[in-house]
Amino acid sequence: MTETRKTLILGSGPAGYTAAIYAARANLEPILLAGNQPGGQLTITNDVENYPGYPNGIMGPEMMQHFRDQAARFGTVIKDVMATKVDMSERPFTVEDQDGEVYKAETLIISTGASALYLGLENETKLQGRGVSACATCDGFFFKNKHVYVVGGGDTACEEATFLTKYASKVSMVVRRDQMRASKIMQDRALNHDKIEVIWETQVTDVLGVDQGRVTGLELTHTKTGDKRTVDADGLFLAIGHKPNTELFQGVLDMDDVGYLTAQPGKTAMNIPGVFAAGDCQDSYYRQAVTAAGTGCMAAIEAERWLEDQHG
Repeated sequence: MTETRKTLILGSGPAGYTAAIYAARANLEPILLAGNQPGGQLTITNDVENYPGYPNGIMGPEMMQHFRDQAARFGTVIKDVMATKVDMSERPFTVEDQDGEVYKAETLIISTGASALYLGLENETKLQGRGVSACATCDGFFFKNKHVYVVGGGDTACEEATFLTKYASKVSMVVRRDQMRASKIMQDRALNHDKIEVIWETQVTDVLGVDQGRVTGLELTHTKTGDKRTVDADGLFLAIGHKPNTELFQGVLDMDDVGYLTAQPGKTAMNIPGVFAAGDCQDSYYRQAVTAAGTGCMAAIEAERWLEDQHG
């Protein structure tokens, strides 16, 4: 018989590891399935300078190792596997990983995160964290007095471009069509900013600088004529959206049209009692390490109190 755990955490990153720290200290004996990218998006972030407690900054992978070590120190069992099946139709909940191992738990904390949408270019992947970013708030500071490019034409792209003007000397927005999808107020902010230029009907088709170990330029292709040109660039910011990693829970847990889990207002509790959601899988707005960690704490505390109510 598979042992039933009090708490099973799906996904790592700041939310999952923080939930594990709190759950373990509350004697919930958590087991954490770290997923196919243990540590989450921060493992592809070079420098983290906006997380409290690190006055000199810290490398993303090192920071996540600290989180992981702290969770393990208090007794969390961490397995670098991916959950492939989740059954919440009866209690205890049942989860199966890619190796066919089955886990049972009284409560589930879901912290499966979200993945930034990328263009699918080979060099784009090679230069992640070396000038290619999907988070202006995280990385904008490193582009002081630089010329950066932002891909996208929605609200996020306009917001990212406007934010980057605090640091960059110039921000070029690359928009596929001859108009933006963004709301009028967001468009106006971008179009009327003296540091922002918009390059219409254009796509980024290559990222240059692999040999130098950092972004040095881009290949731009006109969407209608196919004409290509190369431009110098210090950074490339992708702002074409994020995809929450919530496919396993479709049709079972409440979520919005994009797939972000929808918890009860002000809490992490989901529509199925005993299930809680933390981190970027339920946050399309902030998407920061510190807010993810905060919701991980909330989820563990809510799970502990829910279990107390069930067992008297």
